[in-house]
Amino acid sequence: MKYYIIAGEASGDLHGSNLIRGLREEDPEAECRFWGGDLMEAAGGQLVKHYRGLAFMGFAEVVMNLRTILGNIKFCKKDILEYRPDALILIDYPGFNLRIAKWARAQGLKVYYYISPQLWAWHSSRVHGIKASVDRMFVILPFEEAFYRKYDYEVDFVGHPLMDVIDEKPARESFREENGLSGQPIIALLPGSRKQEIERMLGVMLEITPAFPEYQFVIAGAPSQPEGFYREILDKAAPGVRRVKLVSNQAYTLLRQAEAALVTSGTATLETALIGVPQVVCYRGSRLSYLIARRLVNVEFIALANLIAGKEVVKELIQSEFNPENLEKELGKILTPENRRRIKEGYALIRERLGKPGASRRAAQLIVKYLRQE
Repeated sequence: MKYYIIAGEASGDLHGSNLIRGLREEDPEAECRFWGGDLMEAAGGQLVKHYRGLAFMGFAEVVMNLRTILGNIKFCKKDILEYRPDALILIDYPGFNLRIAKWARAQGLKVYYYISPQLWAWHSSRVHGIKASVDRMFVILPFEEAFYRKYDYEVDFVGHPLMDVIDEKPARESFREENGLSGQPIIALLPGSRKQEIERMLGVMLEITPAFPEYQFVIAGAPSQPEGFYREILDKAAPGVRRVKLVSNQAYTLLRQAEAALVTSGTATLETALIGVPQVVCYRGSRLSYLIARRLVNVEFIALANLIAGKEVVKELIQSEFNPENLEKELGKILTPENRRRIKEGYALIRERLGKPGASRRAAQLIVKYLRQE
């Protein structure tokens, strides 16, 4: 069968690659055409558009790039019609994918959604649009089944796909030598994957490095961004932060070596929790985006780790609270033994609630099963 898959971010590329492998195992004749990234391309199939040109962050940024977004939507519809897939599979990326879902249903296509938009956090009224446009939803968070049940919509909980890619392996011994790192304990900096958020987050993270001379700070470079982009930010920083190192496309290996991490809110906060590294969660958007979001968001936390645990396991510094003074104070706290024990107890609860590995394979099995039944 033919599958058209749309993933618009780095995390979607990761989970999409495992989904493609699962589809090929369940359906040996599977043909895949997709929007995604290098990982999906390596899993097999034809890459149409790379997510590097698709990820726009926040309300203001979307408005500024509206012409590009609308152009992508028009091209996507045309490409899907020419390909005529047996199923359209959408991975998260709701602003784009929900528009495509509504259109695809009108074309008579089967529409499956893997990794639900976070409707439980804000704009829950969009559930009605999903019910009308999506044949089947595959959710990855344990509380999402109950959320959709309130709207009389049956979904499949398949577990979290990060359980497929996070493991307990120690970092390879040569990691430090390969990347020119010293023997000092490491604090990992994960400023995000999009240019807009990296520009907002990294500068503040760098400001606190002189306060912790006994540690080395190492940036986890996103695979979607060239090293030169980070170098430009580092060059603008104060002389005291010149010693900061950059390690690209090795976030998991870096985290396994780290004593603590400063992490921009997103999937990386859950990845950091599953690897077991104490962290401070950081977020700052544009003022307009934040003011709009504050009116719409109806959850107590923004970090996935806290949402899954149902309590504050890791500290969140949001918008004006994300400043050098607070960041320095909270980092100091998570370096103490008592706070580290408390955080790791919370991490154990998160692992328990996420279930067993194999989410992408289970999603693929169900997609193929539903297609064959229909």
